[in-house]
Amino acid sequence: MAPSRASPHRLLSCRTNIFGSSITPARQQRRWLNAAVGQRNPPRKTDTDKKGPLSGIRVLDMTRVLAGPYCTQILGDLGAEIIKIEHPTRGDDTRAWGPPYAEYTPDSSLAGTGPGESAYFLGVNRNKHSLALSFQHPSGQQILHELAATSDVIVENYIPGALAKYKMDFETLSGINPSLIYASITGYGQTGPFSKRAGYDVMVEAEFGLMHITGTRDGPPVKVGVAVTDLTTGLYTANAVMAALLQRSGDPERRGQWLDVALSDCQTATLANIASSVLVSGKRDTGRWGTAHPSIVPYKGFETKDGDVMLGGGNDRLFGVLCQRLGRPEWAVDERFRTNNVRVKNRDVLEEMITGVTRTKTTGEWLGILEGSGMPYAAVNDVKDTLEHEHTRARGMVTEVEHDNCGTLKVVSPPVKYSASKVGVRSAPPTLGQHTDYVLKEVLGMSEDKIGELKTEGVVA
Repeated sequence: MAPSRASPHRLLSCRTNIFGSSITPARQQRRWLNAAVGQRNPPRKTDTDKKGPLSGIRVLDMTRVLAGPYCTQILGDLGAEIIKIEHPTRGDDTRAWGPPYAEYTPDSSLAGTGPGESAYFLGVNRNKHSLALSFQHPSGQQILHELAATSDVIVENYIPGALAKYKMDFETLSGINPSLIYASITGYGQTGPFSKRAGYDVMVEAEFGLMHITGTRDGPPVKVGVAVTDLTTGLYTANAVMAALLQRSGDPERRGQWLDVALSDCQTATLANIASSVLVSGKRDTGRWGTAHPSIVPYKGFETKDGDVMLGGGNDRLFGVLCQRLGRPEWAVDERFRTNNVRVKNRDVLEEMITGVTRTKTTGEWLGILEGSGMPYAAVNDVKDTLEHEHTRARGMVTEVEHDNCGTLKVVSPPVKYSASKVGVRSAPPTLGQHTDYVLKEVLGMSEDKIGELKTEGVVA
């Protein structure tokens, strides 16, 4: 079963993009010179000419739930080919996490087989091929080894050591493909006293500081509204994969490496300025502030007649602007509020005074009053309002895609816009095992008889 794809070594060595640049210093110097003398309008690429920045990169996706699938979806949005390995009967855990579900259309081959495709799964699995495979079976392991031999990257999120018994650990796979970049996402990393713990977003939010600083001032700790630690871990992992690809492109031996990514580490890193404040002061954090800011006043959400509006008086000038728009210009020269340091001291008094004014009008009315003021302000919208927001629409942040069994679906678009690359939603999230035949036949060159045999044995579905 010879792979139908060129080896990673030969494929990457002939590229002329950032993953195998053949641009010499002399060529680069000519580019700069041409730009300097006014040749600034090279022929523009058409949409049909454009490819994603990661076009030609193959990723073996052995992840479930959120952090790993979010990482591989980012790579897929950027043009990489993603082969998602799923359990042959239950698939990714999130396939069962509903409601809501996108219902199957009446003419779908899956109509009547279940409630549909879960919204959770649909949210992080576009631009992927689904291969339903059991790697507990030796034949399944052999298939994965052959895929690893032709892949650039593998991303997995099993407990440390769990894949070794299936010969899918870094040592085994790097022996098969020395160029392989192997990213492991776990709750607590490959080392340390908690490394064997199962890691979930909410537990890491609690144990590594985020929950303690989230919530209302006098209320209990709360988790963030989305699984933000999973998402930031997915982002960190995607970034690390691309950095490893860049490093490999400059290595004459094109060696891969093992990326050890922990939710706990990513959560600690994203404490950012709060962590810095504690490290510098040596004191404990100042706790929960709700929508307010510990060092700037006024800077929070204020109640209106029908909702809330965020107001940001980030400096003394902006506070003066806010006072004018609230119809209270005298507050700007009040000795209790003249500068930010005294406003912080008199926070409770000032915030109550502002609330007394904002409650008199609707959020929409305040948005109109604040328009053009130059100060930061915003309505506090729910998720539906966000997805239907005029700016969301103008920025193309919702994409429609055709799903073979559910019809037209709407998904959130990739956020970054590229001038010379084609990035976006190429295919709908797959049904379980939708691409098993494609991967085995077209990627691994397997015969239909052999595929049928594997299905009979329960190795694939």
